[in-house]
Amino acid sequence: IGSTMVRQQRFYRGATELLAVREDVRDAVELLSTDIRGLSGADTVRLMADSAIEFFASIGSSVVCQTVGASEVGLPPARSSGNTLSAFLAQPDTGDLAVFYRDSIGGSARWERHRIVGLASRSLATSCPASYGFSDRSDLDAGRNGYLLGLATPLSAAVKPGTPVRFIRRGRYSLYRGADGEWYLGYRRCNALGASVCGAIQPLSGPYRAYSSNQRATGFLLEYFDSAGGRLDPASPPFALARVDITARSESSQRILVEGRAKAYSDSATISVALRNRKP
Repeated sequence: IGSTMVRQQRFYRGATELLAVREDVRDAVELLSTDIRGLSGADTVRLMADSAIEFFASIGSSVVCQTVGASEVGLPPARSSGNTLSAFLAQPDTGDLAVFYRDSIGGSARWERHRIVGLASRSLATSCPASYGFSDRSDLDAGRNGYLLGLATPLSAAVKPGTPVRFIRRGRYSLYRGADGEWYLGYRRCNALGASVCGAIQPLSGPYRAYSSNQRATGFLLEYFDSAGGRLDPASPPFALARVDITARSESSQRILVEGRAKAYSDSATISVALRNRKP
């Protein structure tokens, strides 16, 4: 009975280690692939390294209900008459950018950028009156509020009621070594404009294999390609980027029984992510 219990304990411990390794690998590729896939011409990549990438990721979207002065706009409530007009993955704040789509502007500069100085919930009478067509009496009866978005610079005349607006946040994903000596995938939020200045790193998933200049052994690898499949180096222009390959490698912290042998279990995964709306 004792021997059976020991074997069962070893089996469950090994199964737990195996599942943890696979989960770590899956977490890395899923976390990054979602944000990278959403990149577009308005969201430039600021850093392309073998174990780190910095870019603007979308954190929300809305539509301009009204302009309030030169540098403030009213946004509709999150839900209006059954339609979601304002949606946020994270609350935009002073470290983020708002980009407005200018349909009347020719050429490639169709997105107008402004640094956010504040986003606050306000009554519909102040932010989005029903006369603009983006809210109605049912929103007022339900007690819904709209939003007032403050910007650091004045808007152009091309931004009018009905203009789509997206909210983007600059951040850096990277492989780093934690205080416990293990290697993790971490995230740091960076300043919206100017030279890159990032805050403290926060762990997202891991641990992974240690960083190595050997691409076949490192715990986390990023590779960059243009639309023709050519490999890009870190100094390449960000607008040439069309695809990112993500590889994550992890291994168990303890030796487990695999195919009759006690050894550290390792697993890896690679995914290719094409950027949205990237022209060849």
